[in-house]
Order: sequence, then structure tokens, then C-alpha cells
Amino acid sequence: MTGVLDVLASSPLLAIVLVMALGTALGAVPFGPVRFGPAGALFVGLAVGALDPRLGEGLALVQTLGLALFVYTVGLAAGNTFFRDLRRQLPLMAVGVGAILVAGATAFGLGSMAGLGGPLTAGTFTGAMTSTPALAAAVAAAGSQEPAVGYSLAYPVGVTVAILVVAATVQRQWPGSRDPQPAAGLGLVALTAEVRRTTTLDDVPGVRDQRVRMSYLARGSRTRVIAPHEELHAGDQVVVVGPQTAVDEAVAHLGVRVDEHLADDRTAVENQRFVVSDRRIAGRTVADLDMPGRFDGVITRVRRGDLDLLARDDLTLEVGDRVLAVVPRERLPEVQDFFGDSERRVSEIDPVPVGGGLALGLLLGLLTLPLPGGAGFSLGSAAGPLLVGMVLGRVERTGPFVWRMSLAANLTIRQIGLLLFLAAVGLASGQAFAEQALTAAGLRVVLVGVVVVGLSSVLFVLGARLVGVSAPRAAGGLAGFVGQPAVLAYAGSRVVDERVEAGYAALFALGIIVKILLVQVLVAV
Repeated sequence: MTGVLDVLASSPLLAIVLVMALGTALGAVPFGPVRFGPAGALFVGLAVGALDPRLGEGLALVQTLGLALFVYTVGLAAGNTFFRDLRRQLPLMAVGVGAILVAGATAFGLGSMAGLGGPLTAGTFTGAMTSTPALAAAVAAAGSQEPAVGYSLAYPVGVTVAILVVAATVQRQWPGSRDPQPAAGLGLVALTAEVRRTTTLDDVPGVRDQRVRMSYLARGSRTRVIAPHEELHAGDQVVVVGPQTAVDEAVAHLGVRVDEHLADDRTAVENQRFVVSDRRIAGRTVADLDMPGRFDGVITRVRRGDLDLLARDDLTLEVGDRVLAVVPRERLPEVQDFFGDSERRVSEIDPVPVGGGLALGLLLGLLTLPLPGGAGFSLGSAAGPLLVGMVLGRVERTGPFVWRMSLAANLTIRQIGLLLFLAAVGLASGQAFAEQALTAAGLRVVLVGVVVVGLSSVLFVLGARLVGVSAPRAAGGLAGFVGQPAVLAYAGSRVVDERVEAGYAALFALGIIVKILLVQVLVAV
């Protein structure tokens, strides 16, 4: 064993990669209804780091890089949804701030009862809330490493309890009056209807408000792509695409549904999916492409990762999207060239959105604002890249630069960053965790951490439900409220719902700010 530890100590990269591999394997093992996923790297890292203090040395850069990559890519993916739903997010953000204050008050009360002292109580609070930036503020305020001991003991407790609460929340169905239905849950269908009375396309329910799209039109013996603002006559047949309820409403207005589907006849009109790989297309809306004027065609759906989205005029296309275009058969080659349709080009990562955007985030994190009492506040390498990623994800395109990357590339970078961060944190915290875990003081810290994160998490979920937030958004918000990427990854593995990441983005940066301010008080008292 000594020889193995010597090898790992001499090669930190080997130690991190080994922890990542073993942690991924552990994360895939089910413990009842729960799989820890990427958090397995944290637990393996704690176990391995406890074997030799050398294994946790010099990993600060890896930890920072991993965390920055993770939160930046989350920001890119969630920024558009976050700003679009900001008004809806405000009640959830208020619930999150309230829950953090409850967590701080609980830590103070229980810490005083357990005789932990201000610095150790502050460290326990930051560990239960898994906030590294808040830990840094606590260490600076205390002038010692005592908060780091409480952090290392309460950190795995915070991860575990938060994952358990998310497991009990994320797939629940309760009324979410403040939440629109997710794009992931619409369930698009395509039906053929026969027109029984003359009507205009704009008069069909769902066309003006973009709840349905129409593609094929068969009139007499000719089939073609339907034109905008088309007048429909009795005897025409059309294809209607959209969610089942909206399609049923449109078909009822038009006439009756017919069993023979127009899209099955590809003699004159073809429907085919094309990969958006041309970066000149990415960042532009469906309306910007002017498919009717350019190709006599129409886009009805966009496949993005596991989501099948209705091609609304205001939907912005991203690199890697698969658009379903309905066009005259002879124009297929032109459409293919227009979108690029290259899987290889999609897999290439543009250095501008990754390197340039991440650098801006890290620079923002370096800015320090002075606080009363001589302390300072900075967003750090977590909240800085997240905020910049969210803004760039909302902007989407600046001249020739497309900030949002393909979903596949985003998820790959995100997973690597998360595993690097958790493995490095585990290795660096292993010794302190092992030294204090089984002592009386250590057990008191763990118990305080369990109550702090458990009580505040349950109150957060109940508050989210009370203000009309859906369970997926509440689960993502809980991950951001706790400030733990592994909890977000776990929630994302249980449901395909863009509201999970939007909830995380709403609470993560705000939570860091509140926690940093709160630990100043906990250390002092």
C-alpha cells in the first residue's frame, strides 16, 4: 500500500483520474432509490485522501478549473430560460434567501448549544451548504483554518442530504401555477386533417400564437408545402404539428382527421432532419431563416438533446440542433448545404465561447468589493463564470461569435469539470475529515450539519411549492440553494426538464452572496 500511495503522491494527475474513475463507478451503484452519480467522486476522494496527506496537496488549481468549467457551461445552457422566466423566478429566489437565513440561524443556535464556537460553526454552515466561496470568507474572517475542519465534516453530509431531498422531490407532480409546461413535456404529434369549410391559415386556433405548425397541403392531385397566410378550401388536406391538445383544437376547427398521413407520401414534398453545423445559422431564430421565401419550405420541429421542440418563429437555433424541414424534394441539397448537416463540425469546440467567456467570468470573480469591518466580497471562480455564462447564454450571438455551444459539447465539458472539482475537493478534505469524523466534536459537527441542511432544504421545497413553483424547478433551485453541482447533476439525471437548470441558475449566485455575508456574522458571534 505504501508503494501505491507513493506513486499517487508523486503523480497528482494520476490520483485525480483514479478517483474520477472509481467515483463514477460508485455513483452508478443504486442505494435504494438513490444513485449518487458524480458525487461518488467526492466520497471516493475523501476515502483516498484520508490515506495520505500528500494526496490532497496542490490541488487548488484543479478544483478551481473544474468548478469554473461546470458553472460556466450551466450558465450558458440556463441563461436564456432564466432571463425569460425572471419574473417567475423572483418568488423562488425570495424563498431561497429565507431558507439560507433559516440555515444560518439554525447553525448558530445548534452550534452554541454544542459548544462549537464561532469559527467552527461558520465552517459547519459552509460545509452543510457546500459553499467553498463562503468557506474562504469564513477562513479570512476567523484568521485560522478552524472553519475548514467544520466544512470538511459537514460537506459530504450536505451533499448526501440534499440529494435525498431532491430524490423525494424532483419527479413529484404538484400544481405549479407559476410555471409554464416544459418544452420537454409537450409531446409533439403530427396529424392530417381534411378541411370542411373555407378558412384562412391565420384563423386556425394555435397558428397565430405559435402553438401549432402546419406543413403539407394537398389540393386536388397536387401536394406542396403550405404557404404563410394561405387560404384553405373545403376538400384540402393539411398536416398539423404540435402538442396533442392544440392539434386536436386545430383539427376540430378545420374539419376532421383522416387516417392517411400526407407526410408518408414523399413524391413531391420531403421531410428530413438536418444538423445545424453552420455557425452562421446558430444564434438566429426560425423566423430569421425565412424558409418559405428561401426554399418554399417550413421547419416544424427542432430536436435539441432529448427534447423535441416545436419550431416557433422566436425559437433560437443552436449548433447541434436537428431541425425537421419540410421542403420540395428537389430542394433538399440546397437545404442540406444551408444548415451544414455535419456531425464532425458539431463536435468541434469553438475556443471563443469556451476560453473567452470563461476568462471573462474568472476576471469578474476577481473583483473585490470592500465590506464594513475590513472584509471584502468577491464572486469568486464559481459565481463569476456562472453569471457571465448566463448573460452570454441570453445574448447567444455577438456578430460572428456564437456563445452557446452544442448541447453535446456543453454536457461533456460540464461533466469533466464536475468530476475534476469533486475529486479534488475529496482528496484535499480527506485528512481533516478522517481526523475529526469519529471524535466527539466531529460527531457534533456532523449532527449540526444534518439538521442545518435537512431543515432548510425541506423548508425550501415547501416554500417553493407554496409560491406555485413546479417540482423540477424546485429541485433545481434546491441544488442552487445548497450550491452543489452534484445535486444538480443528480436532478438532471432523474428528469429531462429545462426548468431544473433554470432553478439552479436562479439560486446559485444569489445563494453564494447571501452565504458570504452571513458567515461574517457567524464567525463574529
